[in-house]
Amino acid sequence: MNFKQSLLLVAFVLCFVTTSFSQHRNYRITNGFSIFGGMTQLDIATDNFATSKEWGGLGGMWATVDIPHRWYNVSFGMQLSESKLGISARELQGTPEDAFVDYKMFAAQIALLGHIKLGTPDVTIDLGPMFQYNSDLEMKDKAYESYYINNYNNIQASEIGSISNFNLNGVAGITAGYKYVKLRAQYIYGATNILKRLNSKDLDTTGGKSTFKGNQTMLVLGLNVSF
Repeated sequence: MNFKQSLLLVAFVLCFVTTSFSQHRNYRITNGFSIFGGMTQLDIATDNFATSKEWGGLGGMWATVDIPHRWYNVSFGMQLSESKLGISARELQGTPEDAFVDYKMFAAQIALLGHIKLGTPDVTIDLGPMFQYNSDLEMKDKAYESYYINNYNNIQASEIGSISNFNLNGVAGITAGYKYVKLRAQYIYGATNILKRLNSKDLDTTGGKSTFKGNQTMLVLGLNVSF
């Protein structure tokens, strides 16, 4: 799934969802479209590695359905992000000096969210499931390829990039603003093991846990503009 294919997919689905809702005669609803941009802070909750959070970027498109006489609204959309993550490693075996090796990850996230109105449609609690396709972890600087990952004796930084590419997440957040411009914060938690694919690799796990397990966490802060 490349960038152009992702945009075509979300554009088709947004048109389908908007049309479907607008033809429902039993509800007086208002359809809308919004764009969203912001920052991400990626981490992996795991006992296998020591990690550090880094800031990345995100953009997305959403189809919104406002139901005035209900206590909730609904939206469907896609977010594309490039996030960054640091993993602790050392240059030589047996040396105490360490550094955080920087990795980046591209992700396309499709979500269906319910927006619970807090007395007004301008302030909502946002909850829902999210399907994610992501790339492998890509090292930002190839000079660190031969570094050894901390918590293990022999695993090198270049050997842990093959993470699981399809993951299911849960989203919780809050949106607040006025009419067409709103601030949005999301917390995304991975329900699946994003490190599962490493278990099928022939890695020397001497010195650390033999099974790889980790759950993605992502903080998203951004601005949502509706049309």
